[in-house]
Amino acid sequence: MALAFDEFGRPYIIIKEQEHKSRLRGLDAHKANISAAKAVARILRTSLGPKGMDKMLQSPDGDVTITNDGATILEQMDVDNHIAKLMVELSRSQDYEIGDGTTGVVVMAGALLEQAEKLLERGIHPIRVAEGYEMASRLAVENLERISQKFEFSSTNIEPLVQTCMTTLSSKIVNRCKRSLAEIAVKAVLSVADLERKDVNLDLIKVEGKVGGKLEDTELIDGIIVDKDMSHPQMPKRIENAKIAILTCPFEPPKPKTKHKVDIDTVEKFQTLRLQEQKYFDEMVKKCKDVGATLVICQWGFDDEANHLLMHRDLPAVRWVGGVELELIAIATGGRIVPRFQELTPEKLGKAGLVREKSFGTTKDRMLYIEQCANSRAVTVFIRGGNKMMIEETKRSLHDALCVARNLIRNNSIVYGGGSAEISCSIAVDAAAERYPGVEQYAIRAFADALDSVPMALAENSGLQPIDTLSAVRAQQIKEDNPMYGIDCNDVGTNDMREQNVFETLIGKQQQLLLATQVVKMILKIDDVISPSEY
Repeated sequence: MALAFDEFGRPYIIIKEQEHKSRLRGLDAHKANISAAKAVARILRTSLGPKGMDKMLQSPDGDVTITNDGATILEQMDVDNHIAKLMVELSRSQDYEIGDGTTGVVVMAGALLEQAEKLLERGIHPIRVAEGYEMASRLAVENLERISQKFEFSSTNIEPLVQTCMTTLSSKIVNRCKRSLAEIAVKAVLSVADLERKDVNLDLIKVEGKVGGKLEDTELIDGIIVDKDMSHPQMPKRIENAKIAILTCPFEPPKPKTKHKVDIDTVEKFQTLRLQEQKYFDEMVKKCKDVGATLVICQWGFDDEANHLLMHRDLPAVRWVGGVELELIAIATGGRIVPRFQELTPEKLGKAGLVREKSFGTTKDRMLYIEQCANSRAVTVFIRGGNKMMIEETKRSLHDALCVARNLIRNNSIVYGGGSAEISCSIAVDAAAERYPGVEQYAIRAFADALDSVPMALAENSGLQPIDTLSAVRAQQIKEDNPMYGIDCNDVGTNDMREQNVFETLIGKQQQLLLATQVVKMILKIDDVISPSEY
């Protein structure tokens, strides 16, 4: 430990156990931080764009995840470095706020840090670099605002929304049926959206998956699917105009709460007890029938005797349904959840046009479909696929598409994709750099160079010559003053992204630039890293 003495000669400790702590200062600290962040960005760089590669991640308990969704990759990676953790959080905040563009935001931050490293080596102060970046990000966001276009859609004309969702899905495994999935996502969002308030509650969209079938069998159901079946195999499998009682109370005779003992020493006493229980349960069933219920959905279970009685009294029932599903069923059918049996009244019943049980393949797996509900504001997307990994990845891809559709309903401005927006911003920021005197000009130019890294990565991942492709597209944009030219990743033969129908949401792009700049500023301001000793 480091000892020092005050003016009276008394010793005091400056930093405890100094020799056990590793410490990096100044440029070394900056370089170590930047290289950690660049390492994370490099991992994600190859999974950007429609031809991006997937990553396979194995968790400590042997679960395997295959994905190219930036947020999922970073979430599952076991990151130890403190700066790398910042990149993970950056991707997560993009995912929470926008839902899409999680890979691009990390690649962008990595490129900004790479450019900053060159400036720091030339002796420019990190604060000046950070300020320059801040100015440049403002210029880039203004430029995005300028080149963005509004497009009109309505509940009858959903094509623009579908095209934008297809852009999101084209970079995922599921891109072979991106058209049908994009349509499913848009219809699901529009059925729960409040177009006047421009608000979408994604909680009302339930995404359910089952292994088996093929991806093309994925469907949108106007209602709820519950992964349960009727409690007795002889109960009817199809109920039309169902009136549903939704119970969270036990559907069986009550158990006394006191500590007690019932001595039954004769057969007669046992018979009396059994008959009493049966009578009690019979009355419960009768009460359900009296209020008009034709189906009981219960959060708790009931025993076989009760099940048998229900079957005899022609009252189909479903048991062990989870709390979240009960809430969705209540929202969809317009029913009320009944916590006490005494409170069951006809007004609290939910209504559904059709409740049916469907079995899949040869596995005898059955699921319950509740369709044609009174309030069709709760929908379910039912995904089929060859294996569990495929279904999980489809769920993640669909989540991105749902978020994009939601963002477009909130703000219907779009920019063109394929790296065209980044190239346009890069040209605008580069041109504006001349107007700024002082060292910040270098940082603004560096920001413009960093913006080129996204289209460069797109070209690289698509197997094109990155530098040739980028410089050709850039020259074309400047020559024709048209911000719609981007990288032709799918080899369609045109660089015009409007013709290729490649769109991205404006708020998603702006958020990417602002978040990446914030994190880079934060990393550049760290000049001293004190880490504890490793034992």
